[in-house]
Amino acid sequence: MSVPLSLRRPLLLSGLVLLPLAWAPLDAFSKDHAFLINASPSLPNWAFWLDKHAPIVRGSLIFFEPPQSELVERHFGEGPQMFGKRVLGMPGDIVRHEGDAVFINGRKVATLLKVTRLGVPLTRGPEGVIPEGCYYTGTSHPRGLDSRYGEIGFVCRGQILGSGRAIL
Repeated sequence: MSVPLSLRRPLLLSGLVLLPLAWAPLDAFSKDHAFLINASPSLPNWAFWLDKHAPIVRGSLIFFEPPQSELVERHFGEGPQMFGKRVLGMPGDIVRHEGDAVFINGRKVATLLKVTRLGVPLTRGPEGVIPEGCYYTGTSHPRGLDSRYGEIGFVCRGQILGSGRAIL
């Protein structure tokens, strides 16, 4: 289908005028949202929608920058990608270890491992009251590297990139 010559110029000029009007909302939206691809087996989905300003509640899926450590670097490489984990504990909740079991407010939420899949010893994560602005994270994957271990610990506001939603 060919556009008549008499309409080409007005259509082109209209497009040039409307492009900046459409660009501004898209730019603003992209500053608060992102599409993420998951390469880790610790989450069952492979695509997520990240909202940088979504409220974080128990059960939220949050994406964060893990603390730098030799263990994280050995398993994920230098400058690892962000981690995605579920919020299992909220500020004010109480974390307790009993043997290899982890409890939050008296409810068992996880089991501790002694070594990683590469045989690197793991240290127990934090216990006690979860501080304000911090969360206890985990996944259902038994080998997930999460708040169960001192190498990750509580995940606090400065590390959190946003809350996600599985889309695929």
